[in-house]
Amino acid sequence: MALTRDAQRTWLDQVPEAAIDPERPIVDPHHHLWRGVAGDALPPYLLEDLWDDTGSGHRIVQTVFMECGAEYADDGPAHLRCVGETAFVAGLAARSEGSGRTEIAGIVAHADLTTDAALLDETLDAHAEAAGGRFRGIRQGGAHDATGTAGWLNATDDPELYARPAFRAGVARLGARGRSYDTWHYHPQNAGFRDLAVAVPDTQLVLDHFGSPIRVGAYAGDDAGAFAAWKADMVAIAACPNVAVKLGGLAMPPNGFGWHERERPASSDELVAAQRDYYLHMIDCFGPERCMFESNFPVDKLSLSYAVYWNAMKKLAAEFSAAEQDALFAGTARRVYRLPERHGA
Repeated sequence: MALTRDAQRTWLDQVPEAAIDPERPIVDPHHHLWRGVAGDALPPYLLEDLWDDTGSGHRIVQTVFMECGAEYADDGPAHLRCVGETAFVAGLAARSEGSGRTEIAGIVAHADLTTDAALLDETLDAHAEAAGGRFRGIRQGGAHDATGTAGWLNATDDPELYARPAFRAGVARLGARGRSYDTWHYHPQNAGFRDLAVAVPDTQLVLDHFGSPIRVGAYAGDDAGAFAAWKADMVAIAACPNVAVKLGGLAMPPNGFGWHERERPASSDELVAAQRDYYLHMIDCFGPERCMFESNFPVDKLSLSYAVYWNAMKKLAAEFSAAEQDALFAGTARRVYRLPERHGA
C-alpha cells in the first residue's frame, strides 16, 4: 500500500527540530516532483508539498528539479515523450516564480544520450522550449545493481552504459551545447564513472548521492573495507576537474542505515554521527567549490524530515569558513546550474 501524506507527516513530526541559522540562503539542487499513481511507494509530491518542506524553518531560496521518469507524454515520438515531464515541472516552476516562496529555478531533464546526434539535438531543443528558460542539463542515470540484492531500482539495464561510445558521444554533445550531465549509480560503478569523466573533459558532470554506497544485500558485512574502497574511488574521481558532487541522498534504504524501518525517524545528530565521515571525505577531496548539499526529497523523506536534513548539514559545515559554507549551501549549485539570484540572496 502506498504511504500517505498524513501518515508520513505524523511519523516525521515525532522529531521536531527548530532550524539552525534560519537566515542562511540555501539552494537545494536536487528534488523531485510527481503526481503519483496507485501502488507507488511514495505519496504525490507537488509544489505545495515542496513548499511545506521548504517552509519548515530554513531559508530555501531556490531549487533544481531532478528528472525522475514521471509525467511523460503518452504519445508522440518515443524520444520526445520525456519532454512531458519538463513541461509538467515548468508549469509548477512558473507558479513559484515571484511567489515570495521557494522558486524552482532549474530543471535537469532526461534524454537517451545514446541516440543519434540529430534526435538528441531535437530532444534538447524541445526541453529548452518546454522549460521556459529553466533547462540546465540531462540526467540519464547509470545505476545498475549487478547482484540484484540492493532492493532498489536500477536506472538502466545496461551495466556498461558509461563505456558505450554512443553514450560518451551524447555526454560530450551536452558539453558542446553548454549543458551539464547528472548521474547516479551504485558504488561498484565508481571506476566506470571516473573513466567517463576522463573521456568527456569538456562537459560538466555532476555525481549525485555520493556514488550511492550500498550496505545491504550482497554488499553487507564489510563496512570498513567498503568504506575504504569508496574513499579511494572518490579520490580518483576528484582528480577530474569537470566533476562536481552532491552531498545527500544517503538516507535511502539501500544505504543501509535503516532509519525508514524505525518507529521514529532520524534526528540531525544521528545523521551527523552516522554519516559525518562520508561528508567530510567528499569535501576534503573535491573542496567546497565543487560540493553542494542536496535534500533528495521526497526520497530521503522516507528516513528524515527536511528541517532535520538541513540542520545536520549546518552542524557538519560549522567548522568551515563563511565562504566555504556559502559555496556548500548555495554558491556551488548556482555556478554549476547557472542559476540567477533571487530574493537578494
